[in-house]
Amino acid sequence: MDADAAWSAVAGFLTSLAVEKDLAQNSREAYRRDLGDLIEYCQRCGIGLWSDVKSADITRYLTELYDLGIAPATVNRRLSAFRGFFAWLCREGTRQTDPAKLVSGPRARRRLPNVLTITEVEKLLAAPDLSNPIGIRDRAMLEVAYGCGLRVSELIGLKLDAFRLDGRLLLIQGKGGKQRLVPVGGYAAQAVTDYLQKIRPLWVRDVRKTQDALFLTQKRGAPMTRQGFWTILKAHTATAGIETRVTPHTLRHSFATHMLEGGAGLRDVQELLGHASLVTTTIYTEIDSAHLYEVVKTFHPRN
Repeated sequence: MDADAAWSAVAGFLTSLAVEKDLAQNSREAYRRDLGDLIEYCQRCGIGLWSDVKSADITRYLTELYDLGIAPATVNRRLSAFRGFFAWLCREGTRQTDPAKLVSGPRARRRLPNVLTITEVEKLLAAPDLSNPIGIRDRAMLEVAYGCGLRVSELIGLKLDAFRLDGRLLLIQGKGGKQRLVPVGGYAAQAVTDYLQKIRPLWVRDVRKTQDALFLTQKRGAPMTRQGFWTILKAHTATAGIETRVTPHTLRHSFATHMLEGGAGLRDVQELLGHASLVTTTIYTEIDSAHLYEVVKTFHPRN
């Protein structure tokens, strides 16, 4: 392959990404590296022009990467770059067909999310100091996050009127503006009641500033932020002595896993989590299976 001609086309593609899609420089650099590797491969195989590249060539290249032990996610990222590039060549009239369009990448191995044990959850929920106002708020946030399986955006987005039927149901604004009702457990309901009665009224400085948010910051009386809850969670994780990396989503994963381990149906968990597809929820069956494997390994006499 003529290197100058090949790189000239790549330069044009990268310029279009910058101008038309406002793609960040780091992302464009990743595209450049991926396409540069394809250029080297084409040169080794004696492919002269971009217009000569066939679907089979791209498939062989990706297979070579996979055989070298390159992670499936990396292989798929390169395939995505090639699809974008050849689609652009077609729009520019350099090619009539897109050789990358019908090429399939390897299935990426799904990483199972971190999940806390029930004992670890109990330690985390007991970590806030209830002798001070911040601890009372933090306990309420942690109880609701885990007890209702919320995303962090759903947790910090809760409004004062989110609780229905005397606090037994929680109206959640989920992804895409979809709403769902989730039952609230007794511990979470009591923790929120304590916060609402004892703490929140003292922190409200400007009703307009609170935007009716349920959880507020002490310093400004403003709605809690993602970063704020991350900081809260990190601090209480350390206090509880939990070594597992804990993120706001870890509480949601733990909620789902513990529900399934307790006997809840998959579709029930799907509804509680607000997943649009049952396929998304099935990852927790894999976690549940891993848990059962550990149970057998630990307690069966002939494990």
